[in-house]
Formats: sequence, C-alpha cells, structure tokens
Amino acid sequence: MEFRSARHTNDLGLITDFYTSIIGLDILFNFENHNGYSGVFLGKANHSWHLEFTSSKTQAHHVFDSEDLLVFYPLEKSEYDTIIERIEKYNIKKNRPNNPFWMDNGVYIKDPDGFGIIVSNFKLK
Repeated sequence: MEFRSARHTNDLGLITDFYTSIIGLDILFNFENHNGYSGVFLGKANHSWHLEFTSSKTQAHHVFDSEDLLVFYPLEKSEYDTIIERIEKYNIKKNRPNNPFWMDNGVYIKDPDGFGIIVSNFKLK
C-alpha cells in the first residue's frame, strides 16, 4: 500500500519552501493549473508515501487542533541534527506539545499553515 496525505494551502510556495528547506523533503512531482489546481508532491525518493499540497482560487480554511500532527522520524542522528539546526537558523518557534511523549522524544513546530509537526528523535540510530 502507498500513502499520500493531501492538503490545500493558500501559499503553495511558502509551504513547499518549508517542507524542503526545513524538513528536508524532496520535490517528487509538481503541476500547474491542472483543472484550476496547482500542486506539489513532497517526500523522499523510493519511499511509499508523500505529501501533496495544492492551491487554487478556493481559499483553504483549516480546522485542526494541537493533537493533529505530522510526525517525521529521521533515522540518523545527523539528519535529525540538521533539521534542528534549520529550525534554529530560521527562528521557527518551538511549541509545547500536549502529549508528554513528544516533549521527551521530539520537537514540536508548526508549518506555515499552522499545522503541527513533530520531528522525533525516537528512532535514531
């Protein structure tokens, strides 16, 4: 089975920059003005998952809370450290997660749409 998480955004460029520059995802595919939508697929090559972000004339109205999270598990300490360095370099605010597990096992930030992101150190080698 493959997995895609799709979300509409009001600023496709900003969200793409965040997930590529901060989280370190790659642009796997993008499209412009396909039936009024533009979009980008972000992920890692040769993985069975990716994130899709789209934009159109329709404005996104997100409704989520602090428990709605995307959780990224870097597998190498160097990858985790690089993401943390980028978070600090770009002065991205670290938030306090509701779940105490994430307090001990990761960093909680928000993407440009305000959606919660955990960068976890739980599975590091």
